[in-house]
Amino acid sequence: MKKFEYRLLDINSGFFSAIDYQELTERLNVLGAQGWEVVAVVETEFTRNQARGLLVTLKREIA
Repeated sequence: MKKFEYRLLDINSGFFSAIDYQELTERLNVLGAQGWEVVAVVETEFTRNQARGLLVTLKREIA
């Protein structure tokens, strides 16, 4: 049977700034190279038609 480990990545923007998607992409690429796979993304804070917080759930298979 396959076994997995999970990791939560809490992404928050500043009060006056949006989420830096370039930085998020780079961070996810580093984690992807380590075997992590994104399985869910949930908005945790939403104001003025813009996401200010994301909770990213990742998983990877363990031996």
